[in-house]
Amino acid sequence: MNLLETRIDLDAIAFNTRKIKELVAPAQLMCVVKADAYNHGAAQAARVMSENGADQFGVATLAEALELREAGITLPILCWIWSPEQKELARKAVAAGVDLAVVSTAHADFLAELGKEHPVRVTVKVDTGLHRSGVDEASWAEVFALLRDAQGIEVTGIFSHLACADEPGNPYTDFQADNFRRAIELGRSLGLALPVNHLSNSPATLTRPDLRFDMVRPGIALYGLEPIPEQDHGLREAMSWVGKVTVVKPVKASEGTSYSMTWHAERDGYLAVVPAGYADGVPRAAQGHIRVTIGGRQYPQVGRVCMDQFVIDLGENPHAVAPGDEAVIFGPDGMSATELAQGIGTINYEVICRPTGRTRRVTKP
Repeated sequence: MNLLETRIDLDAIAFNTRKIKELVAPAQLMCVVKADAYNHGAAQAARVMSENGADQFGVATLAEALELREAGITLPILCWIWSPEQKELARKAVAAGVDLAVVSTAHADFLAELGKEHPVRVTVKVDTGLHRSGVDEASWAEVFALLRDAQGIEVTGIFSHLACADEPGNPYTDFQADNFRRAIELGRSLGLALPVNHLSNSPATLTRPDLRFDMVRPGIALYGLEPIPEQDHGLREAMSWVGKVTVVKPVKASEGTSYSMTWHAERDGYLAVVPAGYADGVPRAAQGHIRVTIGGRQYPQVGRVCMDQFVIDLGENPHAVAPGDEAVIFGPDGMSATELAQGIGTINYEVICRPTGRTRRVTKP
């Protein structure tokens, strides 16, 4: 028995993949499975997505791309965070049929040399205004021409990333989209076919059909989390974080609990301990913002979050919560990851990446 688990509902991932695929067709669907599929398990998530409409996969690192290949994933994979200094790993990825992003002239130069040894598929990431990773506009023409003339290089298209798509109506999204269209036009004018271009992340995929281009690139939505505050696109949350109650004990009115005695009972009652702490990904700042669900009823977390555990207030414990009972920290049967994120002042992307430490991942039957 695991005292702390993330339970991954693969049926929910399948449902979300099919739903998004149907929404965006005829555009292709690149499923983003970086960061171990947002902490859902990259290999198992990718297999399910492959069976339910995925056309390609997107990852951050070379190691992530190779992990998918080693797991038997055969669909195209694009990797966008790598360094020309990773020469041998890049060669290994290219040999495994991984597509590499060109994010600077240095990356283009390296791949042009690598193309002399082995055919390389690349996608150019253009900076359209996020001012993060990507080829600056001043270098677009240079990079396009270099790749056009390089031996062994196939340019599959271009892509970019939106800064404000989770704010529907923000004009910056249109500004970036206009820049993206100009980049496509420039690349094609220089002789590149650019057959598959993609700009839309999860929020744009769901709300901007005009920005789907040839492919969309959602991440968080595939795992059932809503990417736009206060909206509901009918997705199914795939992750539950569940602990086992280890201790139930009485507390008298005015007695406190946990470090620094920051909470005191207003009446006689009972406390329960859940074995999850900041070493497992529960932020210390979550004090007072977690509502744990046991037997379909919610109980407030109280006192300091510790390294290995936190405490909840059962009141008079009228429903006889006992050691061994399951306590849902977040998930479809309890407080959602989005609700917890709002409580601690962050986003649901971060919350689902937090379960770590002693947490064990299991697939929900």
